[in-house]
Amino acid sequence: AALAAGKARKCAELAFGTGLAQTEAHTLGVKPMKESIFGIHAAALELRSQRMGLITSNIANAGTPGYKARDIDFAAALKARSEGLGSDRAAAKATQFRVPVMPSLDGNTVEMATEQTAFAENAMGYAATLSFIRGRAETITRALKGD
Repeated sequence: AALAAGKARKCAELAFGTGLAQTEAHTLGVKPMKESIFGIHAAALELRSQRMGLITSNIANAGTPGYKARDIDFAAALKARSEGLGSDRAAAKATQFRVPVMPSLDGNTVEMATEQTAFAENAMGYAATLSFIRGRAETITRALKGD
């Protein structure tokens, strides 16, 4: 229990960007979100990109017998990322197998309607996140120019 409490405290420190956490985060190769000029949006864009790859892999394997469709729980991945995990580890931690509504006889769990809906939802989120980042970059550019 004490080990779990210490680990939770360490994750909380990474999330808030304390001096100790920043040192440890840099040791782990993780840049605390507080230090990024794009904040949480940079992490969200990385995770949305990884989710897009997973969904397209599901679609590409729709005809592969025995293929198990997977997806990333975006909220869980973003939470893990904000706690200091790298984007690859956060995505891996939040990756889950889809439970099909109508199981296929060949064991494939890809359902095109579900995948297309998830793809469209993720694409909209990706575009919105990219818009936030673009706005932030434009604000910084205006500030540097003195407009």
